[in-house]
Amino acid sequence: MVANATTTAKSTPSESGTVALPLLRDSIDATIAAERERLMKEAGLTVGPVQHFKRPVERNFTRSERGKVTIWLGGLTLRHEMLIVAGLEGLGYKVGLIPTPVKADFQAGKEFGNNGQCNPTYFTVGALVNHLKRMRDEQGIPLEQILNDHLFITAGACGPCRFGMYEAEYRLALRNSGFDGFRVMLFQQSGGLDQAAVEAGLEFNLNFFLSLLNGMFMGDILNEVAYQIRPYEVVPGQTNAVFDKCLKICQEALKKKNYDEVHQGALAKILAKFAPVKGPADAAKFLDQLRGTYYADVFAECAKIINEEIEVDWLRAKPIVKVTGEFWAQTTEGDGNFRMFPFLEGEGAEVLVEPVATWICYMLHQAGLKAGDRKGLEKTPKRQNTEMPKQDESDGSQSVGVGDRGDGDADRPSRWNLKARLAAELAFRKKMFTFDIAEKIIKHEYNKLREAIGGTAHELANQLELTRAGHPYYNSRSGGGEGHLEVAKNIYYSSKDLAHMVLSLKPFGCMPSTQSDGAQAAVVSHFKDIIYIPIETSGEGDINAHSRVQMALGEAKVKCKEEFKRAIAATGYTLEQILEYVAREENRDLRRPLLHVTHRKGVVGKAASFALDVAERMKKEGVAGGTNGPSECGNNGSARQDAELECASA
Repeated sequence: MVANATTTAKSTPSESGTVALPLLRDSIDATIAAERERLMKEAGLTVGPVQHFKRPVERNFTRSERGKVTIWLGGLTLRHEMLIVAGLEGLGYKVGLIPTPVKADFQAGKEFGNNGQCNPTYFTVGALVNHLKRMRDEQGIPLEQILNDHLFITAGACGPCRFGMYEAEYRLALRNSGFDGFRVMLFQQSGGLDQAAVEAGLEFNLNFFLSLLNGMFMGDILNEVAYQIRPYEVVPGQTNAVFDKCLKICQEALKKKNYDEVHQGALAKILAKFAPVKGPADAAKFLDQLRGTYYADVFAECAKIINEEIEVDWLRAKPIVKVTGEFWAQTTEGDGNFRMFPFLEGEGAEVLVEPVATWICYMLHQAGLKAGDRKGLEKTPKRQNTEMPKQDESDGSQSVGVGDRGDGDADRPSRWNLKARLAAELAFRKKMFTFDIAEKIIKHEYNKLREAIGGTAHELANQLELTRAGHPYYNSRSGGGEGHLEVAKNIYYSSKDLAHMVLSLKPFGCMPSTQSDGAQAAVVSHFKDIIYIPIETSGEGDINAHSRVQMALGEAKVKCKEEFKRAIAATGYTLEQILEYVAREENRDLRRPLLHVTHRKGVVGKAASFALDVAERMKKEGVAGGTNGPSECGNNGSARQDAELECASA
């Protein structure tokens, strides 16, 4: 048949002068199609048109449902979630929290979801399914009511990561577990909530943004300060009790804040003409946020309670462990990361957690880098393109000028079109200014709260500095996951003497984090003093992960011990003399949890820095030094440290 088609085919010259053989091609295609159909029938597979996947259309959450539909949240730390819930309740929403995922949720996620998904998917999907099951089976809520009066909001993204499949996994697991039709609203990192803006149940106005931002920042700072204090508390459990009290104070403040009552002054009216806000009302709210002290006053009240009700012993030498990694794995406080935070504290370490605000600044910084890279490549309006002159060719003809195609799809203005080039430059500078001012505002608000609660929490890491540190090892334009941040944070916190050890937590098989681990080999070879350990999290393997962390932590403890020993020797006092001085009634300020301890180059631990600070104060007051030599003073300090490290490891 093929040969016959070849001999009977008529050759038709094409425009390019070549000869096509359409009959021969058609014959081959028909033969392939027939054979495919035969094989499909033999295999018992249905032969028919290809049905491409189409994303399900979700029922929107409308404004009329706001008073009766409960919005369920989850995925952050408990303090973050409780503060965000309080802020949203203050705006009139009904909000609930999905409990922190545990191993039973991981098993449910694997049971009802696809194979090969990452650890956070199984934990978060399973947590939602099990929560809905408890509502149906234990609380007796009818299935129809669950589907109509409840919805779940989660984050989503696009990139080289399984994170982009979370939405599909939620839908699959809900369908398989008997909750088909339950609403899952996806909050895209790059573009807000995935639903129609008209009559939307969630109003993404300035009130919502400010409430969410303040809740996030307050959660960041409360978490960091609590982790700073708890390893040194004299009365076990006192830190948690006091911070629970502070959390309730912050929740009440978020609920009571009414942004619509902010007075519109003359400055707000002027600002509304230039700033990207909807009108004077929003401008007034924005100014109130920048100039007001509402939340700072709340934190100042918390600082007073913390200083009065908690007593600490800063002379307990503890290695500081900075936790980095994939966003969810480094944030969750449950089985999703092997309960790593309480494990580290139980092993005698101080944990330095990562604020969510760093991720917000990272996204802004990356958007600025992308805009800078694409400068001159943006399309220009059609009306500008038509002004571009024709270009003379070498043969005397004229070609269409760059961008003068008449279709509005120009890549960049012609070099002769000064008006279009100026407009493009101004648009670019305006965009970059917006990114820059947004990052500065975030840092300003974060620092305002940080200073209000004592100023002991760290400042947000400079994103440009992180980019410069990480880019030689991991391309800063490579998106997905934490990007270059894992590499950059390892260098940043180690080289600036902010941590004895860096622990990177990431889901098993996470591609961006796996790439980072490969780059970390070069980092560790160049920075010899870095103690770095990556841990892949899953639903199993707690003992193996804890064992690996213990080995690395042992090195950090040795480093911390030697550092403390050198500091005591440098003071000219014995450890007992310093302890006796700190314990005096008139020196209660030295036992306060929000005491500022001087950060010195080459000194990481709080105990070593605190000993040096106290020694300077003792010398100013004329306190006589010890009769022992420097080495014996160091040995005294080392003896106490040896005892503490042995207790922590037991």
